[in-house]
Amino acid sequence: MSGEESESVAVVVYREDGTWQSGVLPERVNADLDGLIGVLRQQPGDSGAIGLVNVADEFFVALRVRGDDVRLMLSDVTAASAWGLARQVADRLGIEHAGEDPDEIWPAGDVGIFADLGMDETELGFVLSDLDAYADEMLISVADKLGFAEVYDRALEAQPR
Repeated sequence: MSGEESESVAVVVYREDGTWQSGVLPERVNADLDGLIGVLRQQPGDSGAIGLVNVADEFFVALRVRGDDVRLMLSDVTAASAWGLARQVADRLGIEHAGEDPDEIWPAGDVGIFADLGMDETELGFVLSDLDAYADEMLISVADKLGFAEVYDRALEAQPR
């Protein structure tokens, strides 16, 4: 197991019969974008599944998967220079030279990923612009805004240590 896998936690969140559900994804997919997408495709849900991957509290990746539709957002493009999952996301998004300039901290991908759930690009951008916040803090802010903070926290608490 790579250090990235063991330093990461991936949570799936989905709505089933109008109620948010969550769970921790297998550690083996934490650093594998294709694996994450594959596991998310297998989840139930009224409108697909959301994957939130916190990598060592350095950055996070948000995914929304519904059938063949895959939406991706990387919280900090500079992570692509040091972390495999971030590099895979940057590559999938077609971003060249991602992470090569450590002074260019910016999100990449679909920052409107949660707009239909009540968090528009401006609100997500505000969360992402807090350079003092750790990835776990950002994800809690997102989960709170989208209305699934309680089930997200429950999944994190149930994760094996």
